[in-house]
Amino acid sequence: MARIDVVMPQMGESIAEGTLSRWLKKVGDAVKRDEPIFEISTDKVDAEIPAPNAGVLAEIVVGEGQTVAVGTIVARIETTQSAAVGAGAAGNGAGASAAGAPGAGGPPQKQNAPAPAAAQHPSPAPATAPSRAAAPAPAPDTLEGRLRAKSSPLVRKIAAEHGIEIAALSGTGIAGRVTKRDIMQALESGTASRAARPAYAPAGGGAEQGFPLPQGWDGDVVEPMSKMRSLTSEHMVNARRHAAHVTSFFEVDLTRIARIRQKNRAAFEQQTGQKLTFMPFVIKAVTDCLKRHPMLNAAHDGRSIIFRKQYNVGIAVALDWGLIVPVIKGADNLSLAGLTKQLNDLAARARAKKLQPAEVQNATFTITNPGVFGSLMGTPIIPLGTAAIMGLGAIEKRPKVITGPDGEDTIAIRTCAYFSISFDHRIVDGADADRFMADVKQTLESFPETAL
Repeated sequence: MARIDVVMPQMGESIAEGTLSRWLKKVGDAVKRDEPIFEISTDKVDAEIPAPNAGVLAEIVVGEGQTVAVGTIVARIETTQSAAVGAGAAGNGAGASAAGAPGAGGPPQKQNAPAPAAAQHPSPAPATAPSRAAAPAPAPDTLEGRLRAKSSPLVRKIAAEHGIEIAALSGTGIAGRVTKRDIMQALESGTASRAARPAYAPAGGGAEQGFPLPQGWDGDVVEPMSKMRSLTSEHMVNARRHAAHVTSFFEVDLTRIARIRQKNRAAFEQQTGQKLTFMPFVIKAVTDCLKRHPMLNAAHDGRSIIFRKQYNVGIAVALDWGLIVPVIKGADNLSLAGLTKQLNDLAARARAKKLQPAEVQNATFTITNPGVFGSLMGTPIIPLGTAAIMGLGAIEKRPKVITGPDGEDTIAIRTCAYFSISFDHRIVDGADADRFMADVKQTLESFPETAL
């Protein structure tokens, strides 16, 4: 008859806090060991957190939408059913109130009830309220100053984007760390202390430039963005501003790949237990070509070009609630079977919210496949920290003019797709990108059957 504390887990070395986005259990529910009981959102990934012990959820301490430090107690599990019944009744006041119930003694918040908008997205402080930025900044060489400046990568990125001095803000995180909420509130209130802005720094959003923002009309439904949607929005805007985007298109004949796949798919699935799709062939061709075109596997830090010697391929996965890009690490060392297994495993765990933060980091090149939804071609946005992203259009049969062995032209049915390459023109020239794509095209169109 003991109570087990459930704490906010450490989801990555650089992550100091997480947002409890949804409870999957309510007070009084029986839970099994390793059964998911709540969901969290961090700067890196959404994930389901399992129960550390079997028992009954006796108390909910942290409600949906609250952001707390790693190690904070979020709930308590009673390890015996009999003790938990009384604990659940006695704890409903504190536990349900923390979870957003109407008041003490009221029923706990329903599992599928959305968190109040105010809890997920607090309103900016009124102009007359004391500003967090008004506090005097500690000296950078003091312990407080060093802790405050050591914020998460996302916070530092937002600060750099808007030219804000992190040390001048009063943080609410661990040891005074400035959190994302702190910096966003400082931006919205307009009181953030700004550093000298570089001449190349892009302007801010519509509100900063004085553009009118859309307002809800009668009959409209206004919903706060989810954590993932909000982070995706920020990442896409920052990535678009950061790189000099150019996109080139190639048509690739995948008839040979289609024949190899059709001939070997049954044996492949029997041997590996995995379905053989076109994507592993594309990943294999891309990683081989990246070694011959290192500029496409590079990054730009503002002053230098970083040529990556790892070949980590990010694969965009569309989820019902957003977009995530798990990364196949060391893709150049994997066979087609290995690539297929990694690809299917990462995609399945992304949809089940089982990915770890390390599995969505350190991509050196990215592939997105909008063709599965019928798109013929697109101009994808280059992820921050990389030089290029490839987009795959719909794979379909088309009539093509081909030249026979005697030089005669004939019309044949071929399996084709449009491939796009968006590249950062600061470090990749058009000729570099096109030579890389021509190499990918030739590699796929002459793919050896023995490679399977």
